[in-house]
Formats: sequence, structure tokens, C-alpha cells
Amino acid sequence: MAIFVYAENINGIYKKAAFEAVSYAKAIAKKNGDTVTAISINPTDSSDLLYKYGANQVLNIKDEGLKSFSAKAYAQAVSEVAEGNIIVFPHTTDASSVAPMLAIMKDFSLITNAIETPESLTPFQVKRRAFSGKGMMHAKAEAAGVIVTVSQNAYGVKENAVAGSEEVKNLSVANEDTKVLSHEQSSGQLDLKEAEVVVSAGRGMKGPENWGMVEDLANLLGAATACSKPVSDIGWRPHAEHVGQTGKAISPNLYIAIGISGAIQHLAGVNSSKTIVVINSDPEAPFFKSADYGVVGDAFQIIPELTQKIKALKG
Repeated sequence: MAIFVYAENINGIYKKAAFEAVSYAKAIAKKNGDTVTAISINPTDSSDLLYKYGANQVLNIKDEGLKSFSAKAYAQAVSEVAEGNIIVFPHTTDASSVAPMLAIMKDFSLITNAIETPESLTPFQVKRRAFSGKGMMHAKAEAAGVIVTVSQNAYGVKENAVAGSEEVKNLSVANEDTKVLSHEQSSGQLDLKEAEVVVSAGRGMKGPENWGMVEDLANLLGAATACSKPVSDIGWRPHAEHVGQTGKAISPNLYIAIGISGAIQHLAGVNSSKTIVVINSDPEAPFFKSADYGVVGDAFQIIPELTQKIKALKG
């Protein structure tokens, strides 16, 4: 039996989340001696990239009507080629909108935000994040089939190279519900949800003109930059960098928060981070209660010194 996995791409280029989903599917397949079949829509990247992480077969859906993303149309396309009773998705914005529609079409259970491999396959039971990441639960699938989305950076990208094969599936799926008027994509920046290190800042930076030190630290660490909601609301930083309950939920290995008080709405988007470092001049800032490491002090002194220390260590 094959474990199916949706390998998401952007403009034909596979995302890191796709490799993590394939890695996760491979771990499930090993439990039962199964194979992994990856499904992708209009990719331009080589299937070799998916074989590297354990995909035994890659089904490339070719459909000009799917050039514009539509959750309903993409779900229909995946439904036409996915035959197994376990389908893995990355927990990205697009994939997370496709997965529930596919679950309805197939009458499968849906478990989102899985953070570990399943505890059992019959029934399918897995640990997942709950309550905006503040809690954990063990979810069990009741239906015959299950769709599971994997929380980004939870399982990791793990090489498990196999000799795979590719098959092209030519489909013609109706995609009349969505009309894309324009498409803007950031370039030269790390994907915030996929970044393993994130440097974030809030109103404690006092103005957009002071963000240079934040960007310098992020560049030195190979990190993505983020911000709190008030900062994006007043236009200091783009909304694409807003993390929190109403912004992006992220789970990097390291999250550095500079001048952010740590309101519960912000914590909801970042408390899945493996390590949280807080830098704030207010010793009573709520964020310190959730931090693994805290530094009380003036960010305008600490960040330049920290940057210089890291540069010295790097030689």
C-alpha cells in the first residue's frame, strides 16, 4: 500500500515544506513496509528532489486550468489520483485549505498540525498542537482514511534517498471559482514559516528607521525577520512579517524577540518555537514568562554588541 503525500510547489519550485512532508510520509511508510507516492501540480523542479527524501513514485499532475490556485480545484485534482487511505500534507497556508476539502470529498478524517509520527496506524493516532499551540492533544481518526497535515519544522527534512519513478497525469479539472487578478511574490527573502531562525521586533524599536540592526542580526544568523501586529498595523513593517494569532503561526528552532511585550495574541503565533530568546528593557514584560532565555536591557545597546560578538565568533 502506498502512503500518499502532497508535495507543494510555488511557481513549479518545491517548497521546503514539501520535503518535510515527504520525509514524514516515509517515516509512516517504514512502519508498515509501505511505499510513498508524492503528488504535485504543475511542477517544474525535478522529481529527483522528492526521491531524495523517500518518494518511491511521483505523480505530476499537468493541468493548465490549475495554473491559478484554487483549494477546491486542487482538492479535486488530488482526489482523482490519490488512492491510499493515508494522505500527508504540509501545514502551509495553501495546503491547509486543500486538505479539509479533500477530506470532505473522500469522507476521511482530518488531523492538522501533527508534530510527531503516528503513535499507531490502526487506528491512526498522532500527537498534534492544539489551542493555538498552547496545548497538545492525541488525535485519533475515526474514518477509514485519514488526511494529516504536518506542522512546519516539527518533524524536519530528512534524507532517505530511493530510486523513484515518475508518472505524468494529464487532467482537466474545472477551476471556475477563482480568478486571480494579480500575483505578487517576495524575492530574496526567507519564507517566514519555513525559517529555522527568526529575529522579530516590536514597538520597542521606536521607529522603522531603526530596523537596520534587526536586519543585520538576522542576516548574520541566516534568519527571517518578523514583527508584532502593532508594528505592521502602523506601517513600520510589511504585513507579511506579522506573526501572532491574526498573523502567521511559526515554529522555528530559534525565535529572538526584541522589544515585544509578549501579549497572548503574539504568543499564539510563536509559542511552538523550540527556543525563545526575549530582549526587553521592561523586566515585567509578559514575554519573559514564556522565554527560554531572557535579557533585560536596552535593545539599542544589546543588539549591536550581540551582532559584533557573533561576527567575531564566525571569524
